[in-house]
Amino acid sequence: MHRMRIAQIVSTFPPYMAGTGNVCLHNSLELAKLGHDVTVFTSKYPDEDYQYPDSIKVVRFKPFFRIGNAPFMPQLMKLPKFDIVHLHYPFVFGAELVLLNSLVKRNVFVITYHQDLLFKGFLRYLVEGYNEVMGNLVLSKARKILAPSLDYLASSSVKHMMRRRKRDIIELPNGVDTDRFKPGIDCNEIRSNYKLDDKKVVLFVGALDKAHLHRRVDILIQAFSKIDNQKTVLIIVGEGGLKQYFQNLARDSGIWDKVIFTGRILNEDLPRYYALCDLLVLPSTRVEIFGLVLVEAMACGRPVIASNLPGVRTVVDNSKNGFLVNPGDIDELASKIQYLLEHKDLREEFGKEGRKKVEAKYSWSQIGRQLETTYQAVLGNK
Repeated sequence: MHRMRIAQIVSTFPPYMAGTGNVCLHNSLELAKLGHDVTVFTSKYPDEDYQYPDSIKVVRFKPFFRIGNAPFMPQLMKLPKFDIVHLHYPFVFGAELVLLNSLVKRNVFVITYHQDLLFKGFLRYLVEGYNEVMGNLVLSKARKILAPSLDYLASSSVKHMMRRRKRDIIELPNGVDTDRFKPGIDCNEIRSNYKLDDKKVVLFVGALDKAHLHRRVDILIQAFSKIDNQKTVLIIVGEGGLKQYFQNLARDSGIWDKVIFTGRILNEDLPRYYALCDLLVLPSTRVEIFGLVLVEAMACGRPVIASNLPGVRTVVDNSKNGFLVNPGDIDELASKIQYLLEHKDLREEFGKEGRKKVEAKYSWSQIGRQLETTYQAVLGNK
């Protein structure tokens, strides 16, 4: 097998914890395991002591300037020759430089389209203009466009690309560490700490801030207040500026004694919270790119309930590994939670099916092999 020299280009990367950088890291590690030479090019981060695995090389350029998570690094123009360059998009400034480099150095590049750029007010019009001109140009020159969910892409700002370049678009899901998130994790310590005894647990995991308001914790609290089960608690894992608002809502809904707000938890403890729950709920009212918490819960053998929206409905197979409900429908959400709580056999069946799907489709090793195959196909058709 040909050992490929691969460049991964990303605007943010661990230790900055964000979805795009995390996906890039796992893609890189899996490709290295398969015997390829992988270099990640990203921006410098204040924590200079961060240690990366020896299997990959990480080059962090000092940006000339930065606007939010968009660093301007003209060093990207001087990338040496690689077999393939993989751009993680959106990356304002970086995408244009990758395009220029491909024209000068003849570097072949592919793109993972992680999400739309979302802004409000005047900035929204700037972004729309950018997408129309530069975004479309970069995407049109990429050999392949990878997307975590074709369903999401079909409702995104680049949906026109799906018609124009149908053969060049590939679904490559985000993944989960199936050794870390797995059934049978010991959660007795947490159960004891919260004095849960024999109580059932409904779980929500997510940031409680304005940027994630569309996850609709308020709808979940209102639905939970309709649940007829004295021995059930709702655990809300996460921190943010809206926590007080949600706490007040739980108090006003008469369920304050049944809702536990954990605040921020240690990342290594997260699998134990999935193990603790009887089901996880993600009641979004806006399109989710993927819904990673759903996959993590499913990897732990837990049933899930989510809104029937693009992206999410790719992950959740209704009535097979969980339930899909109409976005914003409090009564339907309450009814589905109640039903799952009352049917242990169904919870176990959904949990087994969920784990099976994660192993088949969402394990990082599986995704790494799929990515390798994509690169090889591109290079075979230069």
